[in-house]
Amino acid sequence: MDFSELLAVAKANLNYRQISRMASAGSVAAAILTAEGNVYTGVCIDTPAGMGFCAEHSAVAAMITAGESRIVRMVATGIDDEGACAPCGRCREFINAVHDENYKCEVMLEDGSITTIGELLPYRL
Repeated sequence: MDFSELLAVAKANLNYRQISRMASAGSVAAAILTAEGNVYTGVCIDTPAGMGFCAEHSAVAAMITAGESRIVRMVATGIDDEGACAPCGRCREFINAVHDENYKCEVMLEDGSITTIGELLPYRL
């Protein structure tokens, strides 16, 4: 699956909604392609005091639940984005941590260029 297809999957999962008085969800969606060829998706959940989580975390949780951990490609997009948006620092670290080879995971950036988690985390552990 190429990045344009993965981006389309992520965009199809965008579904912003207010889920409670204090929380919203779905303003960012992510899609990840695993080494096994499976695609997992997730959306962000935004809550006060930083208790929510990013779309990338949600997609990784779905992948881990299914028994996988190696990510080949990842893309995230927001309701205001025409294309992709880069994962935040917390997501970069999280993706890197769940499999020893995930530093090789390809990521699409805002300008459409492709980089890796390792390049985004040049001093990773």
